[in-house]
Amino acid sequence: MNQLKEQYQTSSSIDTDMKMEISNMYSQTTTTSSSETNMDEYKSELELYSKMINPLADGIHELNNEVIRLNSDALQQSESITAITKALPTIKTSIEESNNVLSAMNINLMVLQQKILSLKYQLEDQQVISYDGTLIWKINQFREKMDDAKSERQTSIYSPPFRSSPTGYQMRARLYLHGDGNARRTHMSVFFVLMRGPHDCILHFPFNYKVTFCLYDQTSNKKHIIDSFRPDIKSNSFQRPRSDMNIASGIPKFVPLDMIDKPDSSYVKDDTMFIKVMVDFENMTKAILPYISLLNPGLPAHIQQKMIRQEIERKAQKV
Repeated sequence: MNQLKEQYQTSSSIDTDMKMEISNMYSQTTTTSSSETNMDEYKSELELYSKMINPLADGIHELNNEVIRLNSDALQQSESITAITKALPTIKTSIEESNNVLSAMNINLMVLQQKILSLKYQLEDQQVISYDGTLIWKINQFREKMDDAKSERQTSIYSPPFRSSPTGYQMRARLYLHGDGNARRTHMSVFFVLMRGPHDCILHFPFNYKVTFCLYDQTSNKKHIIDSFRPDIKSNSFQRPRSDMNIASGIPKFVPLDMIDKPDSSYVKDDTMFIKVMVDFENMTKAILPYISLLNPGLPAHIQQKMIRQEIERKAQKV
């Protein structure tokens, strides 16, 4: 700013000095005109000088105007910078408040998502889909669930609840796709979970019925994988439930992972797996299980039971 002022003052001084010099020269020429013989030549030279100097004087005048304009622009910019500097604390405070609001909204969103997920599970728990002690569990999005299990984002999933009868035991399965405990990373683990039901007060405990799991081979080979376990009646897992669910119990090494965790697995088709859970209330022999696994799941339950009894009788007659 000071430099511009000095330039302006210097240019103004030059303009004034030049005009005074021209005036003096012209005055001296006029005074000595009576004694000089080359007056006309001097006048011609003066006129020539005047023509040369006038454009310079006009340029200096324009330069002065430009200096004035630049001074004005600089002043406006200085005022703008001052205004922005004063506004910065307010802007900073506003940004901090906005960030705080966004953080609070994110927290509220996470809480809402957890509540929605909880409500979803509660709704699923109330939607019992079977009342005959068997469940065919369809596991969709197998690859995504397996990836979640591997990364430990979600190591296990629950099946929908099912019951032994409309007034019977309430149960579900729990599946660790990438294994649980010592079976982690080597086998898929499957467990049976006894749930608190609306008629527990009139049911017999501890729960002592054999549980069978069947992983369906979805090809024409029908090499289903079947395994069973009988409850330990001393375990808390099979006493009358005092909370929503008892501790899961079952088969940690149900299926080797290399049989299912591969692109051409016969047990996973269209990114879907099927597991059947059966509670044996009739003490059926292990020999009948392969026959049961081959029954058409589309048949009504009472027809399947009839066919199972007929097969048991047929085997008994052979003995």
